[in-house]
Amino acid sequence: MRLIDEEYTRHPFYGVLRLTAWLNRKGYKANPKRVRRLMRLMGIEAVYQKPNLSRPAPNHKIYPYLLKGVEITRPDQAWCSDITYIRTKHGFVYLVAIMDWFSRYVLSHEISTTLDARFCIDALEKALSISKPEIFNSDQGAQFTSNDFTSRLEKEGVAISMDGRGRFHDNIFIERLWRSVKYEQVYLNEYNTVKDVVSGIGGYFDFYDNERVHQALGYKIPAEVYFKEQKQGFYRYLNGNSAPKLPKFNAL
Repeated sequence: MRLIDEEYTRHPFYGVLRLTAWLNRKGYKANPKRVRRLMRLMGIEAVYQKPNLSRPAPNHKIYPYLLKGVEITRPDQAWCSDITYIRTKHGFVYLVAIMDWFSRYVLSHEISTTLDARFCIDALEKALSISKPEIFNSDQGAQFTSNDFTSRLEKEGVAISMDGRGRFHDNIFIERLWRSVKYEQVYLNEYNTVKDVVSGIGGYFDFYDNERVHQALGYKIPAEVYFKEQKQGFYRYLNGNSAPKLPKFNAL
């Protein structure tokens, strides 16, 4: 499972047959039936990485994708969210994160041993205590389509956007975030307990937001971009332009 996880993260277009062939070439005896079973246990499939949580629930409303062709030019114009799995010695736990699309700033995250909607709602509440977006994008998983989750966004006047089924690139920035989390934190550490995961992932996101430079941001850090742009938006508002959405605190 560790080998499958690492190779799949490197090449998410690999399916059962390619992963089976890759394992055999590495000297690990495996047949497609076993690889398929392990992939299902981890909740992954070719091209489109999702834990077993992106399945829409019956009778849940599915919202259209709103970000196609939209130029993202400022913080809080669009947030995105997703769930991935983190392995421990005794199984898997689940990680949800909410990220500002423009600055790559991770506003909040939560870890859970189950896939109920509660930990996603907790992450949303933490993010909304900082600011709020114009558009919130997620996949069509039952956690994000639940009435408790969508009604909270609607109460704040946030437009809800959801990826098309099987469309990996609709939420590409948070998919890249998961890649960074796994290569820069998860694969370098061995987690024995959920407490270890909470500590390790929390420390990584603090580094990611406040120290890690991003080439796409001109080698700036996400917190610098997120809060600086919000402050500049406030000054433009004072000069008579449209009102920005302001954070409830200034992290810098």
